[in-house]
Amino acid sequence: MGEFSALSTDLTASPPAATELHRYAEALLAHLAAKGTAPPAAPSFRDVPGYWLPPAVEALVALLSGDDPLDPLSRAAGRDQQQTALFLCLALAVSGQGSRIHASWLGTAFGELSLDRPVSHGQRSLWLAAARGAYGPAGKIFVLRKLDALAVPQHADPEQWVQALVPGEPTVVVPPSLADFPEMAEIPELAKPSVAAARLARLRGRVAEITSARQAEHGSAAPLDNSSGSPATTWAENEPLAVLRSLIGQGGPAGPMASLSSYLLDDLRPGADPHLAAIALHVAAPILRGVAEELEADSRLEPPDTLVVPLLGHPIELRPEGADPASLAAAEESIVTEGMVPRGRPWAAIVLIVAGVACLIGTLFTTRLLAAAAAAMIGLALWQLWQRRKLAEADARYVTAQVGELKELAEGAVWALHAYAREAQTRAQQAADDAAELTRLIRRGPRAAR
Repeated sequence: MGEFSALSTDLTASPPAATELHRYAEALLAHLAAKGTAPPAAPSFRDVPGYWLPPAVEALVALLSGDDPLDPLSRAAGRDQQQTALFLCLALAVSGQGSRIHASWLGTAFGELSLDRPVSHGQRSLWLAAARGAYGPAGKIFVLRKLDALAVPQHADPEQWVQALVPGEPTVVVPPSLADFPEMAEIPELAKPSVAAARLARLRGRVAEITSARQAEHGSAAPLDNSSGSPATTWAENEPLAVLRSLIGQGGPAGPMASLSSYLLDDLRPGADPHLAAIALHVAAPILRGVAEELEADSRLEPPDTLVVPLLGHPIELRPEGADPASLAAAEESIVTEGMVPRGRPWAAIVLIVAGVACLIGTLFTTRLLAAAAAAMIGLALWQLWQRRKLAEADARYVTAQVGELKELAEGAVWALHAYAREAQTRAQQAADDAAELTRLIRRGPRAAR
């Protein structure tokens, strides 16, 4: 857009004139932001041939004083029409007197927007001023038409816009019917309707927040509207004043510019300026209508008649009348196979018993010491057999408990699916209400009259 191009070389040829000009322009901006009027002292700077700012300042002072600005305005526009229009539009907005601009100045100052080029700082500052009501309803309509002409929704990824409006969405939504079986909420056939309904409800809430926020309540301490005529002492962003300082040569280097889509997405995020959010919501309206229709359709999806659910690590097919006997039997067989530890013959105990018996027989021909050894070996063998039996009984108890728990879970899961099916009707109706309300809110638009 070039609104921050280098100053005329005539300034270097006349340093005193430039110093006087910049000193007065700086005082003028400070006075406008604080009191909405020009300083009481008459301008003391001289004209600088070829430089647009001196006659532009004269024109602005004449406008604020109620005098005829035509002569200095013509000279300034002849030197740089766009810079002059941008300076006057922003200065009058900052002073709270945006109603004094000429209808053609906004178009000249704004230039052309493009999806392929970054939004200039001057364009963004006019966008912000218009969104906050600095130029009345006509200013908002002007920006909306500029944005509408680019057909942004045709080049947008709907998911990006949804994420901007409602960031940090949960990946899993557990409905009340599945509270005792949260892992079932992750099954795609059950998860999709719940997630869609929850996302639609969040979208409705965010859109309602944007459209119901009164700009006067959420704006600056001295809001920009034509009825108040008060200066802009506080801005949601400092763009207009920063741009004005750059125009008069008092600002530092301009920061990086962002793309049109980046600005719009940032304006939709929670915590953004409600005036800008209303404009961005108008642009995103076609995208959100399509998203709402898809989410409503997904929320109406009915669960399948049969569903395979993992219970205790085993796939169980659930039907309306109960768990499938075949899958349940297969799971029980798997539990038995995994729970009953295979054990071979108790060879160690057998060897000890045989050795003990041999020692007993040997006691008929030898000492009693051999009899004690025989008794010890037979006792150890019996203890090993008892331990073996206890382990087998523990395995059996574990298998019985697992099978019982499996059947209980399967029965509970079937009842949970019945509750989910009943809940689906309420969820679908709520989603339909949310989609209808969201569409209604979007149609109301950014409320340019506020």
